[in-house]
Amino acid sequence: MTLQNKHIYLDYNATCPQLPQVTAAMQDVVETAFGNPSSLHWAGRNARRKLDDARDTIAHYFGVDAGSVVFTSGGTESNNMVIQGMIAGSASGHIVLSAIEHPAVLQAVEQWCKRYPDWSFTLVKPDKDGRIDAETFMAACQDDTKLACLMWVNNETGVIQPVFEVSKACRERGISFFVDAVQALGKFEINLQQLDADFVSFSAHKIGGPRGVGALVMRRGVSLESLMIGGGQERGRRSGTENVAGVYGFATALGLQDFAPIQSLRDMFESKLLAALPDVCIFGQAHLRTANTSMFCVPGLEGETLLMQMDLMGFAVASGSACSSGKREPSHVLLAMGLPEQQARSSLRVSFGLEHDEATVYALITALCKIKARLRQMSGR
Repeated sequence: MTLQNKHIYLDYNATCPQLPQVTAAMQDVVETAFGNPSSLHWAGRNARRKLDDARDTIAHYFGVDAGSVVFTSGGTESNNMVIQGMIAGSASGHIVLSAIEHPAVLQAVEQWCKRYPDWSFTLVKPDKDGRIDAETFMAACQDDTKLACLMWVNNETGVIQPVFEVSKACRERGISFFVDAVQALGKFEINLQQLDADFVSFSAHKIGGPRGVGALVMRRGVSLESLMIGGGQERGRRSGTENVAGVYGFATALGLQDFAPIQSLRDMFESKLLAALPDVCIFGQAHLRTANTSMFCVPGLEGETLLMQMDLMGFAVASGSACSSGKREPSHVLLAMGLPEQQARSSLRVSFGLEHDEATVYALITALCKIKARLRQMSGR
């Protein structure tokens, strides 16, 4: 593998390349089921069958009833549906959420609580490994707490959160529980009957499905104030003509990618990285993280600079959430974990895919060592 002419994509937590099977399935729907699924004629019925088939497939995969699945444009919309729907549906209340949530949750809560001053929220910080303690989280709940938000897997560190413990505690206290499961999809088996959360959000592009397609799974019996008003689609919970081809692509992608076998490759990378660059700090214990994710910092080097240098050498990596790209602020996740701002600015995230192998690891380590040496030389250190 030559670094000069080989592009290596290592940003799977941001998005996965769309799988060929997904593209083929979507193309078939575009050509054969082009009608509006709300129309009563033959073209509409063809589209409705594809939509229903996809909903049944997705529901079966998650272990829920088909009526629990609401199709959206992705994780961001699903997250906002829950937060805005809960706040709009009640005059006052309190929300508990972790300080490491995706901006689509954090910023939505902050904005809507400013707009509705009778609502308030409490942020719960993680430990030094980036994991929320379930007891600490529940201790932040108040008598008027109506919603608790805890992501299943952090998108930056890959650390898995104690959603089962929190879900059980919320059910006992009558608090609605929302799980952003966007980064969990494809990383391990997901059974929402066992989780028993009120709301769970997903996004298709994290597993090789199309971008701009997602789902919100709602527990039977719960309801939200609808934010999209108009045609009454999705049982009145999200109006707008459904993206039938995209939804069918989402259903096709389920189960095609299993990231678990990548753990040995990820562990190999981290072992060799520490051997080559002993001052590197890796965030989160390996057994607490999903198999494909490694977030680390190279002390003394700006993360954005390191990322750009990696890009020039053909590597696609990240310095945090892809949704926050272009911002110069340090990772809010690392700051919440107690890291100094300078260390948080020096972070880099590598998220492996199924096509990677040992050659990828050696090329990546070589590139990092060369870049560090070059930047140190330029800075005169």
